[in-house]
Amino acid sequence: MSTEVTAGSSPVVHQTGDQPLERIDQGAVAWLWLNRPKAYNALSEGLLDALQAELDQIAANDSIRAVVIGGRGAAFCAGHDLREMRAEPSLSYYQKLFARCSKMMMTIQRMPQPVLARVHGIATAAGCQLVAACDMAWAADDARFAVSGVNLGLFCSTPSVALSRNLSRKAAMRMLLTGDFIDAHEAREQGLINEAVPIDQLDAAIEAVLARVVAKPVQAIAAGKGLFYRQLELGVDAAYQLAGQTMACNMMEDSALEGVQAFIEKRRPNW
Repeated sequence: MSTEVTAGSSPVVHQTGDQPLERIDQGAVAWLWLNRPKAYNALSEGLLDALQAELDQIAANDSIRAVVIGGRGAAFCAGHDLREMRAEPSLSYYQKLFARCSKMMMTIQRMPQPVLARVHGIATAAGCQLVAACDMAWAADDARFAVSGVNLGLFCSTPSVALSRNLSRKAAMRMLLTGDFIDAHEAREQGLINEAVPIDQLDAAIEAVLARVVAKPVQAIAAGKGLFYRQLELGVDAAYQLAGQTMACNMMEDSALEGVQAFIEKRRPNW
């Protein structure tokens, strides 16, 4: 089921509960719920395709200002669907599967809206990768994280890309080489998540930070997010050149000019 986003705080449901992904728009925020609770929200082909389709649609929708990805049931996401993967053991199938997953992860970082992971239960393998791929992450304080493929003889290579860009190298390698879990507090210390809070406070904490984000000018958020990830892959000279050009263009936006003028005049900006 699909409907248009409406103004106000009334939720707008885009996907019914019997689909692998449920989307509910709450004002300017799209909540995407992984909806395979019996499989601990493992990333089946159907769920990957649904995530890709919704993220693409949201990226082109100016009325959506932020995205939250969460999981139904007892867990956030247990990684790829191993039963589905084992049913078709061919190199070409695995190459296409991991390419589809990588495209979805990169879409999260390339779309203009900030994406926040809402984590509870476990986030393992590609589920942990999904947390690392998001721009921010809030977790229940009893959540646990692992890239445990090595325990099955399968090094978590694609999750290592996102993980190594969140954690220090040695912290990431410890997780990748041992397959051991870390708890939410260690995940926060290592930089995988922003905050760990009691589960009954999780949604309120997420709503509070998103209220601050969506109150900012959309142009600044979109330009800043795009610049943030592009400059990470550049040398420092090229990074400063790109950042300077981005900031100069941002300064020419009406919202930035109004914000600076409001600061000078000691008043709230009229956005």
